[in-house]
Amino acid sequence: MRVFLITPPMAQVNTPYPATAFLCGFLRSKGIACEQDDLSLKLFLKLFSKPSLAQLVNELREKKSQGETRAKTLTRAGELFLANEQAILRWIDPVIEFLQGKAPNLAYALSLGDWLPTGVTSEQTFSNYEAAGAEAGVEGQLTWAFGALGITDRARHLATLFIDDLAEVYRCEVDSRFGLSRYGEKLSASQADFSRIMSELDAFTANPNFIERSLMGLVEEALERVKPDFLALTVPFPGNLLGALQIAAHAKRLNPKLVIAMGGGFVNTELRDLTDQRLFQFIDYLSFDDGEIPLYQLITDSVQLVRTATKSVTVSEALKSQGAASVTTRNVEFSLKNFSGPSYVGLPLSEYVGLFELLNPMHRLWSEVRWNKIMVAHGCYWKKCRFCDTTLDYISRYEPAEAVGLVDQVERLIGETGSRGFHLVDEAAPPALLKAFSSEVNRRNLALSWWGNLRFEKSFTPALCQELARSGCIAVTGGLEVASDRLLKLMNKGVSIESVARVTKAFTDSGILVHAYLMYGFPTQTEQETIDSLELVRQLFEAGCLQSAYWHRFSATAHSEIGQNPTEFKIHLLPVEVPSAGLFARNDLVFEDATQVDHDRLGKGLNKALYNYMHGMGLDEDVRHWFEFKAPKSLVPKKRIQMALPSN
Repeated sequence: MRVFLITPPMAQVNTPYPATAFLCGFLRSKGIACEQDDLSLKLFLKLFSKPSLAQLVNELREKKSQGETRAKTLTRAGELFLANEQAILRWIDPVIEFLQGKAPNLAYALSLGDWLPTGVTSEQTFSNYEAAGAEAGVEGQLTWAFGALGITDRARHLATLFIDDLAEVYRCEVDSRFGLSRYGEKLSASQADFSRIMSELDAFTANPNFIERSLMGLVEEALERVKPDFLALTVPFPGNLLGALQIAAHAKRLNPKLVIAMGGGFVNTELRDLTDQRLFQFIDYLSFDDGEIPLYQLITDSVQLVRTATKSVTVSEALKSQGAASVTTRNVEFSLKNFSGPSYVGLPLSEYVGLFELLNPMHRLWSEVRWNKIMVAHGCYWKKCRFCDTTLDYISRYEPAEAVGLVDQVERLIGETGSRGFHLVDEAAPPALLKAFSSEVNRRNLALSWWGNLRFEKSFTPALCQELARSGCIAVTGGLEVASDRLLKLMNKGVSIESVARVTKAFTDSGILVHAYLMYGFPTQTEQETIDSLELVRQLFEAGCLQSAYWHRFSATAHSEIGQNPTEFKIHLLPVEVPSAGLFARNDLVFEDATQVDHDRLGKGLNKALYNYMHGMGLDEDVRHWFEFKAPKSLVPKKRIQMALPSN
């Protein structure tokens, strides 16, 4: 059987999404030959190429010429695109090569700032720089952002803005759902009714747009090359669903006998209550939780299915019969302790594109560099946060790997990929295992660069942080969440503001960048508490505890303790209307909070403050400065974070 694993659009373009690499690594370790491809990357490369953009120029010129008779006009993004046609076609292929690391000499030309035309997105970016304190003009703004040096960084940023401008053209003129990541996300996220997606798929079949025709061509090329009998599609995010189903629909048209399975993060969180059978018009199997055993069984023994739904086996039956935590069958066993790691063989590693959108050094890790992905532990060793999906297998089943085996993976992947950069894709890497991992890396005298997600807990002492740094740790991410002791206790986070301050300072004092995940709009959170949270975040930046952060609007999910016990958090869940064809997706829950705070109006000010803090700006401003309405004065003592830190 010829097995083919595909990542659909749009995921990351700087590095492979790890699902197919992990699955291929497992299947190959069991003697099953499989191939993998990244159609997310390949669609990006096809759209952002001279032939495709030249074709888009022709289509938009035709659209513009018919404007008077058909009431079709171009947006400003489209008009700027046509006005700069020659420069765009001249530079698009060289810019992509530069962002792939294949044409480093172009940095000198690109950094000058006047070769690449500007569009809607880059104009807004430079406007933001000017508002944050940059001098007027491109050169003044770039000098503010990068200083007198940084030729390559200047060039990469300008090249990325050039790509963002072109992406805006595709979004405005071809497909309003288009984005460089999570294409069509709003279409798929927690949609109870599958009908809208069905309509989109019908339109895709009857009259595909420019982007969809490009995807169809890539599907045809991939299937012709591999000639698979079995196709597996990973859907990590809501924005990957439409692309996955378009691939499945076109693949079935090309080969009706092709067996197609689908799994991934979106499936695991959104489709556990699925009753609408229309999804199975496009796929044959829907697998849940870790995909290794379900996929192995489908390939070797399609009778004994594990956590897999079909037209005749409902999702409820699939999860009930095998158990969400089941990880073994009579034939094979899967454990991190005996997993040899992911395999990237077959992925076009030299073709990935590093984008430099945000100036913050921590944010660059997500979009600019290709990383090998490894997992220190499955699940979360804490698994008590009440906002988290603690009832699901990917959180609830904790299984650590072994340090020696992890470092064996690292050495093998260095040889396989030629890269010494590693991203630990854990929910929360455990301190003891990170210590053992770092000790083993140092014992073998390996030169690495790695980063990952963890909890800001007191086990990360200054001594441990220094050991992690010696092993190559360059950055960590973790949840500070609401930055309020009352709410941290309510959500059972297991940390305090003072302990987070000491831990994050220990990391930064060791030369390790720190990014904090923040949230606002938590049940019972008052406006005063949100303002106080911002003041604490300001103090953390001011004290050098944080280099980066991001505010998320709180969302209650069906698989969290909050979603399952809403009255304890003084919220009322609004009922979900189940369509006549059955329920499709269910995860994000709509609720009413008895506190009745208008959290939406706070978001703009919170994000504006963070943007400035991450650039070292505005740290002396009263936090009320960032809001367009009269916000309450912070009640947090001005030296609270400073007092929590050990004196030098």
